[in-house]
Amino acid sequence: MTDPVTALREILGPKGWLSGTDAEPYQRDWLNRYGVAPLGVARPANTAEVAAVVKACRVGGVAVIPQGGNTGLCGGAVADRANAVIVSLSRMTAIGEPDPESGSIAVDAGVVLAALHDALEPHGLMFPMHLGAEGSARIGGLIGTNAGGSQAFRYGMMQDLVLGLEVVTPDGAVWDGLRAVQKDNAGYQLRKLFCGAEGTLGIVTRAVLRLYPTPKQQASALLVMSDFAAAVSFGTYLRGEAGEFLAGLEFFSDVGLTLALKHLPDLAYQLETRGDVYLLVELASGSARVPLEEILASALEWGMEEGLVVDGALANSGAQRAQFWRLREEQPEGQRLEGEQLKHDISVPPGAIARFIETGAGICDDILPGVRINPFGHLGDGNIHYNLSPPEGRADFDGKAGQFAEALAALATEMGGSFAAEHGLGRAKIAMAERNRSSVERELMARLKGAFDPQGTMNPGVLVRIAE
Repeated sequence: MTDPVTALREILGPKGWLSGTDAEPYQRDWLNRYGVAPLGVARPANTAEVAAVVKACRVGGVAVIPQGGNTGLCGGAVADRANAVIVSLSRMTAIGEPDPESGSIAVDAGVVLAALHDALEPHGLMFPMHLGAEGSARIGGLIGTNAGGSQAFRYGMMQDLVLGLEVVTPDGAVWDGLRAVQKDNAGYQLRKLFCGAEGTLGIVTRAVLRLYPTPKQQASALLVMSDFAAAVSFGTYLRGEAGEFLAGLEFFSDVGLTLALKHLPDLAYQLETRGDVYLLVELASGSARVPLEEILASALEWGMEEGLVVDGALANSGAQRAQFWRLREEQPEGQRLEGEQLKHDISVPPGAIARFIETGAGICDDILPGVRINPFGHLGDGNIHYNLSPPEGRADFDGKAGQFAEALAALATEMGGSFAAEHGLGRAKIAMAERNRSSVERELMARLKGAFDPQGTMNPGVLVRIAE
């Protein structure tokens, strides 16, 4: 039997196979918490090579770890054992011609999200997925984690933006489901099954994505809110008042703003008033005739009269709009530069956001008095990035990271929410899922994994735990 490494070198050639020090940049996750050195890193150039790699690994009994941009936060795209091969899609970056009449485009799984945005701009089309890591996150990884982003409440998660897929299955077969249609009820919705599977059921190699016309106008505002409950109430009013024009509804706290301003000197806060809670609102329309600024200004006036909005400003230029968005988007970076942190990706029904944040604050302070809480996220869909920094003057969490995670997961579950809103489970949250989701739900997931991957070689140890 041919040694799997020898077989992979023959399949991929010198550009497609990395080992030793060349493979090191692929070995650890973004937070540097997971990852061991694998046999090597396979960098196939096309679907046929992906299929050949998977077949060779299957014959050799080697685990396959699909990897996109490796920007995930749960350790799901790195190896947990030496007898594994990381399959990076970084060489598969073809972007097809957009089809404006069908509102779709076919792309390779290795395409970086920002590159797709740039390619669509001259065509007056957009792919409505925006997130902080879009400069390095790749389409395959976004599909694997069913990413959300700042416009998910309007356009949906990644599974709602995928029309068709091409997937290499765990036995090396290729499923061609590259159909550019929204309605396709000829059986199980396989394309949605692979969205959020984190590479445990196969490797996505190409995708047909849904496109939308680029808005002809936008109106943005940065608001200081009286508290989180006021932000929720104002968001409810906006959904009724602005309706289909509401494109962004993001919140963050003064803790996060302070850290961002402290560590990013080119960041600017332009309002006169500071508060505990901030709301970033954006309206967008494909028609230049819709009075977006009037709608937003009227809503802002109502919010002030009701005592919900303390201060606010409408962006008077594209540059100011970009500055407003940077204040929100740099929340993770500001906290990262502060030092040690704990990330919790929570979702609750939008109406429960304020209650979760306030109840969670009491729980966290009981676990470690003085812990700094930095909640930010997507008000429209109830996604809270409930991040923590150690108390002022401390460098760590006194070994209590697990207590925080379990307590916040239990609170989210109790409120009818999720402890894994848009980052997935990866390796980090499998045990948490087993404690917070029913045995029936976990068993159904295990059966799916077993049916697709009976040998258990496709990203083992991720998303669902299978006895080996």
